[in-house]
Amino acid sequence: MGRCERGTDRGFVTAESAVVLPVLVMFATALVWGLLVVAAQIQCVDAARTGARAAARQDPADAVVEATRRAAPRGAKVTVSREGDQVRVTVTARPPALHALPFEVREEAVASAEETVGVRVP
Repeated sequence: MGRCERGTDRGFVTAESAVVLPVLVMFATALVWGLLVVAAQIQCVDAARTGARAAARQDPADAVVEATRRAAPRGAKVTVSREGDQVRVTVTARPPALHALPFEVREEAVASAEETVGVRVP
């Protein structure tokens, strides 16, 4: 009688593994994807800040874009604009290895132009 009961449980471990293993793989893939997105976001923040500092120092526009692109993820779009006494640098990029997904990260940094810092407005 003990042999029959033991024989009915055969294959359950295999079936459970066949269900759980793909779920674990999808979970690990989602974690890696999330880490890539966070890393790209951090690079965009750093790049935008670098560009805003360079633009605030009145560096030439080409030098600002070049400094920003060096700090940004590969293939990032950089936009530099000035509004009154403030400079704005925007960095938009797709996370690496995820180019097939329609997903972008975007960051911008704003700084006061150095020529206007400390100037009193009447």
